[in-house]
Amino acid sequence: MKANITALKQGLIRCHDCGWLVKIADKLSHCPRCDSQLHARLPYSLQRTSAFLISGMLLYIPANVFPIMTVNQFGVGEPHTIVGGIIELIDSKMVPIALLVLVASILVPLFKLIGLSLLLLSVHFRWQINARLWTVMYRIIAFVGRWSMLDIFMISILVDLVNLGGVAQIIAGPAAIAFAAVVILTMFAAKNFDPRLLWDSQENQ
Repeated sequence: MKANITALKQGLIRCHDCGWLVKIADKLSHCPRCDSQLHARLPYSLQRTSAFLISGMLLYIPANVFPIMTVNQFGVGEPHTIVGGIIELIDSKMVPIALLVLVASILVPLFKLIGLSLLLLSVHFRWQINARLWTVMYRIIAFVGRWSMLDIFMISILVDLVNLGGVAQIIAGPAAIAFAAVVILTMFAAKNFDPRLLWDSQENQ
């Protein structure tokens, strides 16, 4: 098979903001179209991504251990973790909301943490991977990131909507703050990861 040919190998630098290709021979430090600073690869991409990712992993623990919501019915209720809240929502005949919490609070953050970890490891250890497929995975992670706050938004709505006086009430718990921090940190991690490194780490195949 042909070697993986990148723009950098052909003497070109792609502007990270507008996508304009600039010849290295021109010795330009800024993009001639949008005036952004040019980098062959994002500076300290792996270090920054790792820092955000590790912080997100550490906060993922309290986000799942501490109560994220309290569901009161007829004045009686107790704090629930994310999993406990899902079970409580199912028992309260709120299955669609329970599925939304499951996907947004458990599956999506876990997928992002594992996916970003694999991307970092593949670049660091120069794994012989399908760079095209892994680039698609990165794009999915980056796309999902913009919807990660859906769970926190949903809880804030539930606090106002599911408030029927002494009949039913939902109160947000401390884990909501930790979960929001996890979402923000993983968004920063994905933003700072340079997917072009996936292609640089590949040897001729």
